[in-house]
Amino acid sequence: MKKSRLDLRSLTASKKTCEHCHDDDGHNHNDTSEGFNINLYFPAIISFIMLIIGITIDYFNTLPFFEGYVRLAWYLTAYIPVGFPVIKEGWKSIKKGNFFTEFFLMGIATIGAFGIGDYPEGVAVMLFYAVGELFQSAAVKRAKGNIKALLDLRPDQALVYRNNSFISVSPEEVKIGEKIQVRVGEKVPLDGELISEKGFFNTAALTGESKPYSLKKGKPIYAGSINLDGVVEIKTTKKFNESSIARILDMVQNATARKSKTELFIRKFARIYTPIVVYLAIGLTLLPYFFVDDYVFRDWLYRALIFLVISCPCALVISIPLGYFGGLGAASRNGILFKGASFLDTMTKINTVVMDKTGTVTKGVFKIQDLVTIQIFTEAEFMKYLIAIEEQSTHPIAKAILEYKTEGEGFKATDVSEIAGKGLKGTVNGKIVLAGNKALLTSNKINVSTEIDNIVESIVLVAIDGKFAGYVTIADELKDDAHQAIKEIRAAGITKIIMLSGDKDSITQKVAKQLGIDWAKGGLLPEDKLEEVEKLKKLPSTKVAFIGDGINDAPVLAVSDVGIAMGGLGSDVAVETADVIIQTDQPSKIAKAIKIGKSTRSIVWQNIALAFGVKVVVLMLGAGGVATMWEAVFADVGVALLAILNAVRLQRMNWD
Repeated sequence: MKKSRLDLRSLTASKKTCEHCHDDDGHNHNDTSEGFNINLYFPAIISFIMLIIGITIDYFNTLPFFEGYVRLAWYLTAYIPVGFPVIKEGWKSIKKGNFFTEFFLMGIATIGAFGIGDYPEGVAVMLFYAVGELFQSAAVKRAKGNIKALLDLRPDQALVYRNNSFISVSPEEVKIGEKIQVRVGEKVPLDGELISEKGFFNTAALTGESKPYSLKKGKPIYAGSINLDGVVEIKTTKKFNESSIARILDMVQNATARKSKTELFIRKFARIYTPIVVYLAIGLTLLPYFFVDDYVFRDWLYRALIFLVISCPCALVISIPLGYFGGLGAASRNGILFKGASFLDTMTKINTVVMDKTGTVTKGVFKIQDLVTIQIFTEAEFMKYLIAIEEQSTHPIAKAILEYKTEGEGFKATDVSEIAGKGLKGTVNGKIVLAGNKALLTSNKINVSTEIDNIVESIVLVAIDGKFAGYVTIADELKDDAHQAIKEIRAAGITKIIMLSGDKDSITQKVAKQLGIDWAKGGLLPEDKLEEVEKLKKLPSTKVAFIGDGINDAPVLAVSDVGIAMGGLGSDVAVETADVIIQTDQPSKIAKAIKIGKSTRSIVWQNIALAFGVKVVVLMLGAGGVATMWEAVFADVGVALLAILNAVRLQRMNWD
């Protein structure tokens, strides 16, 4: 990116802000200064002091020699620190063929003021413009704060195990499968698998959640996490440029490239609007000669100069992108990543939310829901028999059963065999144990209660020594905030909530009823979900957001108006396909994403109304000779500052 190298550094950051408004040659907001830098304000301070001294001398007429060339030289000296950088940038723009920039407007207006002898006003207009630009730069820096926190997560080194010792190398040089070491307080440099027994990590900058996470051996850990407790070792599973944080950083950095329609319209408008106003100013200077009896060139030129100052579109073309930028930053602070400002806009128009079940409103992990035994066995004894035989299986349901904790020494199973499509058979403590579905027990001539036919969840029936002993039901758990999510989505203005799931229809209907979802359908393949969403999109005035896990739901995420992926850090497809990524895997963040979109759009339209309203009024007053340069300064710099302060409010908002 080409930086603006303004003299005396007075407007370094601020000019880049406005260059972004009028020039698409790669300029962007890139102020990396930290804290308050007095050097940036020093030229403006010098100009201000000299201006005040000059106005005081003029008012009290204390120095007889302060007139003519002496007075001109004094005000010219006051003008140069803030005016020369602007004129220099205007000249650069003209050489590129871009005449109608704010640099050109401010340069012509203030030089014109000097030309007609209004030196103090010429200095004052440029001084206030410069100070306004510095404040704008500070606002941009503040808006970038949340995203900068993500960018700061780039690790600059990795301790990799080579030749019997850990050596420090660049993360880009680490290969998949190598062992790296992360010390206390250091950032994890690459995605990997924890090979230490346990670890304690802060993922706040990645997920927006302040709660640290405890991980056990074998669990995935993502680059950018901060190690909080003890030295840990990790086996890398991805190259640095393929890690989750690298892809997310790239997405965040490029988010502002996807402009909203409002932003694109304002930018195009400014390119047409600015030259029109310049020609109107010329007309305002010359045309009255033919229609006004007491035409005075100096008076009409002054009005035209006011007209030029007012016409500068900075309040629009700076504050509007800043509003969207603030929305993107606020979202990232809350663990929500928008892939562009355009999706902030689209999110405000959503009226129908379609969601997957597994991994979206449920945890995607099987848990024992109910345990029923007959009187012969206690619950603990029953589970010891079941656990012993399920230890021989790798089925997801078996894993859920093995999570159950029993006291005392467990039982051991022998001669375990799997009966295809039915379950397991084996010997535990000298007893024949069957664990599986109803077909397994009936084929072994064991009577089963008919009440199990009404159970919609997955069920494991158990028989011990030829007698029915009981059963456990296995189901996916609702996420902790699932009920809250549905309630808040409705409160955010969504009129219809639909669930489409690949799980069997009976389970899907039960979950939908629990959550109060309007309509649900289960037993769907990915192409079936795609067909249902396409039907919805054909309905008049329907804007659809689809929420899924970003893997099986990739086709639907792509075709919906807004695709929202849950748990984006761990899903390659989510980052690639979705438009919005909920990093914390919490469905309640969906409503927050909608609210942030609406707040951002509201701020943007407030700024548009403010800028247009004030400019139109002062332009009319200026053309009529009522407004002075001071009103012109307010209509330009003052309105820009008010709009920017309004945009900065996004950084302080709370959508909980």
